[in-house]
Amino acid sequence: MSDLNQRIEAMHKRDVSVAWAFVIGLWFAIIFVAIGTWDLAPSSAARTVLLCAGGVVLLFNTAAILAMLRHYREDRDFMYGLDIKFLDEARGR
Repeated sequence: MSDLNQRIEAMHKRDVSVAWAFVIGLWFAIIFVAIGTWDLAPSSAARTVLLCAGGVVLLFNTAAILAMLRHYREDRDFMYGLDIKFLDEARGR
């Protein structure tokens, strides 16, 4: 059973790392787009609206990924246990 727990832990850590990499990449992408298009906005009001909208996108996407990671932590053994079971069966064929 210890081997199963180690495999579950490894899969969970990899998924958490990928999720955080996505969040960081999203933040960099939004910031890059904001800087790259700053001069294209026709007015200060438009810039403010665009910055607020970008902030909302970042906030909601980050919150959604944090909620997903929390759910993964809660049901980790069940979800990853099923994955490992099916991976082992497929490998056995």
